[in-house]
Amino acid sequence: MASGTTLGIDIGGTKVGVALVDVHGNVLSSDRFPSGIEFAPDDFIAQTLLLAQRLQSAIGREIDAVGVGAAGQIEPITGIVRESPNLVQLGNFPLRTRLEEAFNVPAFVTNDVRAAAFGEWQRGAGQGVSDLVALFVGTGVGGGIIHANRVVVGATGTAGEIGHITIDINGAPCRCRNRGCLESLAGGWAIALRAQQAIASNPSEGTAILGLTGGKTDTITASTVSRAFHNSDPLAGRIMKETARALAAGITSMVHAFNPCMVVLGGGVIEGTPELIGMAKEQVFQSALLAATGPLEIVKAHLGGDAIVIGAALMARRSLEGSI
Repeated sequence: MASGTTLGIDIGGTKVGVALVDVHGNVLSSDRFPSGIEFAPDDFIAQTLLLAQRLQSAIGREIDAVGVGAAGQIEPITGIVRESPNLVQLGNFPLRTRLEEAFNVPAFVTNDVRAAAFGEWQRGAGQGVSDLVALFVGTGVGGGIIHANRVVVGATGTAGEIGHITIDINGAPCRCRNRGCLESLAGGWAIALRAQQAIASNPSEGTAILGLTGGKTDTITASTVSRAFHNSDPLAGRIMKETARALAAGITSMVHAFNPCMVVLGGGVIEGTPELIGMAKEQVFQSALLAATGPLEIVKAHLGGDAIVIGAALMARRSLEGSI
């Protein structure tokens, strides 16, 4: 008899999160282990299997499916990781097949942010909503789209790359092949870079921010800018206003393209500076078509660090049932 317990896995650049999740999306038990950009796939499989066995033994439940959310481009049907910026050796790795061989249960592999969006839809801020866009702003910017109670995947599995929609055709280069992307204006790395560049051109303007880094410009992060913002630093305030404008432009584009009734905002930058939600929201409602904003809500994500493992587990469960 099926246990109704799924193993959810979150493959990140510095850690791999593993959780046992029940059919309702409740995390029963969880743990993690460190990864790294050069982490070998065989080591990943072995450590994941060992940790999962410990979790199962501790609570006395077997799993009947595995769901994975991994950063990168995932082949939707085969579960092959085309490329992964977090674990470069996972490039062209048959992750789904190897997990099924290791665990002897069906596996499902998807993009990490799509998994997080699914988790927020099913168990977080978006419960009961049929059309939703989730935008996660961390070091980079990613997203997921739910339309008519279905996950939007796209022809080759890359739908939801909201971070790489163009906000400014003459903007700064992004880490992809484009320039002026939402990520290059609102991502954590872009926030840090703008602060570093502003201080390099006018050091006196960066006194407060540099005071938080011991005077080191190259160690400024988005978190540093957020702390300075909360200390009412003018430079940090200007950077966060620019970030909010970029977010508002991206959200407005998604509202016009998909007409969701909810936009969910999450990720480390939003967690660190939740004021960005209100700042962006005001601009969206000033700019977007009135017909598109009538039912629209713009809200903060609820699941935090559990969004990916919950979403991946629930997507695997849906896949097992043939309803995704």
